[in-house]
Amino acid sequence: MTGNAHRPVGLAQLSLLNTAPPELVGIAAEAGFDFIGVRVRPVTPTERPYNLQPGSPLLRETLARMQDTGVTVRDIEFLLLDGSDQREAWLRMMEAGQALGARSLTVAGADPDTARLVHTLARMTEDGRGFGITPTLEAISYQPVASIAQAANIARQAGCRIVVDTLHFNRFNGPDAAAQWEELSANADLVPLLQVCDGPAARPGSREGLVAESRSERQVPGEGEFRLADVVAALPQGIPVSAETPSDRRVALLGELGWARRLKSGVDAVLAAAATAQATANLQRTGTK
Repeated sequence: MTGNAHRPVGLAQLSLLNTAPPELVGIAAEAGFDFIGVRVRPVTPTERPYNLQPGSPLLRETLARMQDTGVTVRDIEFLLLDGSDQREAWLRMMEAGQALGARSLTVAGADPDTARLVHTLARMTEDGRGFGITPTLEAISYQPVASIAQAANIARQAGCRIVVDTLHFNRFNGPDAAAQWEELSANADLVPLLQVCDGPAARPGSREGLVAESRSERQVPGEGEFRLADVVAALPQGIPVSAETPSDRRVALLGELGWARRLKSGVDAVLAAAATAQATANLQRTGTK
């Protein structure tokens, strides 16, 4: 475990997408993570599905590994809200999430009708109360809801929260891109979880490139050009950080456990840099009083 009482560190399912949840729990424990995120519903037809519904053998095995290791499940994913009626899907996800002890369910906004999306999320939020799960709307750079400002405005109307992913935070290229940092600080109260990865400063030139980078080739936190320590420092101290860093190439090279350990050391280095920056800023503020 991290030994960091202020900021728990987790391993997102996307970092090891083909690793079944019981094995992911074991790998996370060996690498020193406190929690994992779990995909209880596949996002694409090619993904390996994991049946974690109450009563399933996979759920029982996952819960047993969690009890043995102390690793918890904090978040589940993923539902793309596209304007269709997906209530049955999210209720099943919430059933699985409740059984795992999750607190949030990550969604993205693909519905161009903002009023309808707010209504959908409000209904989802109401349903989630019965399961102890809150929807968290993620701004994704290639979806209609792409910026922190958009996600926060919708979430406040719907009564839910937002999750921040440092890849999409850096890849947003809309008209209010310059205000991303101000929006992050202004809406920090809505953020229960920060997902971190790194990457080059240069943005892929096409939507296809953005999707490919997002799903299969991100960089270890601290090895790219994103201002990760500044993102961490912009959020309250207790907010958990989850490594969401898929890399098909490096998983093949290092193996699942090797990749998880590399991610953990990267996140730890980013958190240490953020803590140093915050301490320096505090000293400077104290010195000016």
